[in-house]
Amino acid sequence: MSKIVSQLFVSVDGVVEAPERWHFPYHDDQMAAAVAEQLDGADTLLLGRRTYEVFASSWPGRGGEVPFADRINSMRKLVASTTLTSPEWHNSTVIRGEVSAELAALKRDRDGHITVSGSLTLVRSLLRDDVLDELQLLVHPIVVGGGERLFPHDGDRMPLRLVHSATFSSGVLQLTYRRA
Repeated sequence: MSKIVSQLFVSVDGVVEAPERWHFPYHDDQMAAAVAEQLDGADTLLLGRRTYEVFASSWPGRGGEVPFADRINSMRKLVASTTLTSPEWHNSTVIRGEVSAELAALKRDRDGHITVSGSLTLVRSLLRDDVLDELQLLVHPIVVGGGERLFPHDGDRMPLRLVHSATFSSGVLQLTYRRA
């Protein structure tokens, strides 16, 4: 049986939007290893449409000199979208309709795990529908102050259980949760 794991960069104040604006000062060998471990452990990359479009416009032009480029470009990609009709990035398939139901069935029928990058709306829906198996947060020691947060203030209560934690020398906390 497969599992679905999300890894998100998040600020101390819960912001996940635009990590390219605040993440890089904290990127070090430990961070690179955590990201590589997540990516190398997966055989499928799951993305929401907006994240897919950002990735599809940048990753195919990157080669082996960029860490993870060959891996991301070659791996199977699933895109949750009702509007994307013809994905052009190599090895991409669109999931239409009931995404959580399709992913639950897919998890039962295979072994390799699926990693989710970014795709906040998708991650929230997978958590709500109890399809996401692990939520890995890389909490950066910065208050961003504004931007979209991982969990909205008016969201549903969702008990989580901490299954792993580590502190990087940069001050980033790696926290892995499962549903309680």
